[in-house]
Amino acid sequence: MQIKVKLFATLREGREREQIMDVASDATPFDIIKKLNIPHEDVAILFVNGRDAMFDHKLNDGDTISIFPPVGGG
Repeated sequence: MQIKVKLFATLREGREREQIMDVASDATPFDIIKKLNIPHEDVAILFVNGRDAMFDHKLNDGDTISIFPPVGGG
């Protein structure tokens, strides 16, 4: 199946900001993060189709996953 992956802020460094990925039918956001070599502790916010999701959320064909690092500032 195919999903769209969108990376934000520092997670874009050395990676594509948006890409279509072919993944297994039982894939989860954790699998995607691992495949992209992103340490799970570097992920602060995770959305699937614009809604808050957990690392073990089962993905479906056509889903969009958005991954954000911790954000600081003031």
